[in-house]
Amino acid sequence: MVSTLLSISIAILAGLLMTRVLKPLKLPSVTAYLVAGVLIGPYCLGRVDISGLGFPTMESVEDLSLVSDVALGFIAFAIGNEFRLSQLKKTGRQATVIGIVQALTATLFVDVALLLVSAATHGKLSVAQAITLGAIATATAPAATLMVVRQYKAKGPLVDLLLPIVALDDAVGLIVFAVSFGIARAMVSGSFDMFSILVNPLLEIVLSLLLGAVLGWLLTQLEKLFNSNTNRLNMSIAFVFLTTALSMLEFEVGPVTIGFSSLLVCMMLGTMFCNLCPLSGEIMSKTDSWTSPLFAAFFVISGAQLELGVFKDGTIVLIGLIYIITRSAGKYIGTFLSSKATGCSDTICKYLGITLLPQAGVALGMCVTAQQLGEQGELIRNITLFAILIYELVGPMLTKMSLKQAGEIQPMSEEVKNRRKINLEKAKKEQPGK
Repeated sequence: MVSTLLSISIAILAGLLMTRVLKPLKLPSVTAYLVAGVLIGPYCLGRVDISGLGFPTMESVEDLSLVSDVALGFIAFAIGNEFRLSQLKKTGRQATVIGIVQALTATLFVDVALLLVSAATHGKLSVAQAITLGAIATATAPAATLMVVRQYKAKGPLVDLLLPIVALDDAVGLIVFAVSFGIARAMVSGSFDMFSILVNPLLEIVLSLLLGAVLGWLLTQLEKLFNSNTNRLNMSIAFVFLTTALSMLEFEVGPVTIGFSSLLVCMMLGTMFCNLCPLSGEIMSKTDSWTSPLFAAFFVISGAQLELGVFKDGTIVLIGLIYIITRSAGKYIGTFLSSKATGCSDTICKYLGITLLPQAGVALGMCVTAQQLGEQGELIRNITLFAILIYELVGPMLTKMSLKQAGEIQPMSEEVKNRRKINLEKAKKEQPGK
């Protein structure tokens, strides 16, 4: 217990201090947190093996997986709160079309490129591995995107489309991955299982949305019992914990596996809450301040999980670069063409695809599932880890640049600058000895 609390505190402190170190570079806080995680992780400071100073092993990082699970629950809940019906009436069709097209285009690009690599290398990369990596290419990291949007208070048409697309992307990704991985596993084992290929993933999505809807309705009803916004906030936080816990349940009914997607369940919880509770906006503004240190810990832990050892294998690096290039091209081109077709502005067509490049949590979950392919799953895991390392360090910065170029991150006003300057000078005068 002591070591766990110490690790969490070290993670948050390291992340916060790194934001100060990297401040002159004007990088997003997400990138600073990830860099801090890498530095205190098993491949850097953790090698010193001093108790309480960094993470000496991957097992010590994985011991904090509960923090990551809870943080992802709150991230999904926050994204779900962006699905207001009033807004979806304006952007729902565009978000749906773009979300589906960009995900499938990324899969197509990666599949074609890696199948060509498989043919050129005479099977060093198998067809099963190629189509599994193509399915993983659909996933976009909602956490990094949301954090950049919040840090810079980005607002505008691009952001209004971005968050629903990121949420829809995960649902599309689950289906594409389940089908592709089912085919890949059948190629390796020699036997096809239609339940795992089609029934299980569709059932997971439907049950996840249903569970989230029921819990969202229940949360809204219980909120009515309280007059204090503090108590309503406590109720909301408790329900996110409850929803995250319930979404981890899994059981089998005959040949069918009943499971839930934590991201989809918590997103639906947030969606129901924001549309049924008239005070949801005010409550969410308070939730944002409460979850800030939790998100910082989450990204530092994510940085510590990035395995720098993948750079040792030249094959991993080469295939990883092909994966990154083709996935990025697929995301951008798919977004550009579908946004053009749905009548989006030139600004959205130009910059939206770049904001969909970050990749992390969902992709990690997919590559863990891919371990079922045995030795072939190990190569998939390492390539995915290599791509995530690059995407997580570069993606948030590209998202910030795109939002800024799109005019949805406003520069700090002179009034705010002057107020900060006055407060800083006042603080210096109040210091002892001044």
